[in-house]
Amino acid sequence: MAVKRNMSPNKCPMPVQDPEVRRNNFEEVALGYTYEMAVEEAKRCLNCPKKPCRSACPVAIDIPAFIERVAKRVSLKEQVVDFPPQPVITRDNVTMQIDTVVYFYITDPKLYAYGVENPIAAIENLTATTLRNIIGDLELDNTLTSRDVINTKIQVILDEATDAWGIKVKRVELKNILPPREIQAAMEKQMKAERERRAKILDAEGDKRSQILVSEGLKESAILKADAIKESKIREAQGEAEAIMTVQKAYADSLKMLNEASPTDKVIALKSLEAFEKAADGRATKIIIPSEIQSMATLAATLKEMVSDKNIDISPKPEQQDQTTETNS
Repeated sequence: MAVKRNMSPNKCPMPVQDPEVRRNNFEEVALGYTYEMAVEEAKRCLNCPKKPCRSACPVAIDIPAFIERVAKRVSLKEQVVDFPPQPVITRDNVTMQIDTVVYFYITDPKLYAYGVENPIAAIENLTATTLRNIIGDLELDNTLTSRDVINTKIQVILDEATDAWGIKVKRVELKNILPPREIQAAMEKQMKAERERRAKILDAEGDKRSQILVSEGLKESAILKADAIKESKIREAQGEAEAIMTVQKAYADSLKMLNEASPTDKVIALKSLEAFEKAADGRATKIIIPSEIQSMATLAATLKEMVSDKNIDISPKPEQQDQTTETNS
């Protein structure tokens, strides 16, 4: 790291105790440089053009060179190093290119500055050898699907190895895994075939589902149609039954009312004539009348008037006076 040049000819003054304070103690008058003041004074010394300290030193020590080497600054922030792709071989003899990213920070500046000559290059070489050892135990498919396992193994090994350099490895990430072009082409064909197979399965399942839905629709339609016919017939039968019940009930009520009214013979005869009126609807050719009704002159006249317009033979037959009525259609 380049050091900022300080060309000031004036020496940085050394802090000393105030006279009012130092007269009451026996401590050193000079308080010494602070860290910032020492760095500025060292920069001024390094940029001295004459360097009299070098010629005046009794032991011939190159003091500026010594200070320049000691005055190295390091950052304690977390750093990121992206290493170029490294060729590695899997257990099934597939050569791939894998590049890694290492996240680390410095825990001991002294060890970082003096523990190893080039810490970044040391980490890169250690990462490459560790990566080859781990990938060598894995096959291609496992390598492509085990990124987290590989990252964890590399991080543990690097962190343990870099402790002596004052470095703490936080994590390691595999950035890219690039198989050979032939392997990539084979993987693409395999992926395409798998997708086509899934598409055919989905199409077949769709057709099957469609046919099932159509069949279920036809089934439900037939069931609904049969239920409708059934319901219609039931309602029709219920309607006919209710109509018959209503007619029978009305007829029973009429008989009951007639019975309660204590009808006379004339009323009964009139009802009989109404019944014969229905019988003489033009379809019957003969009507045999009981003798009880024939004896009634008024009823005979009425009956004759009722059937005068119809071709009906209603002449009494003496030999059948005690027989019941018989109708031939």
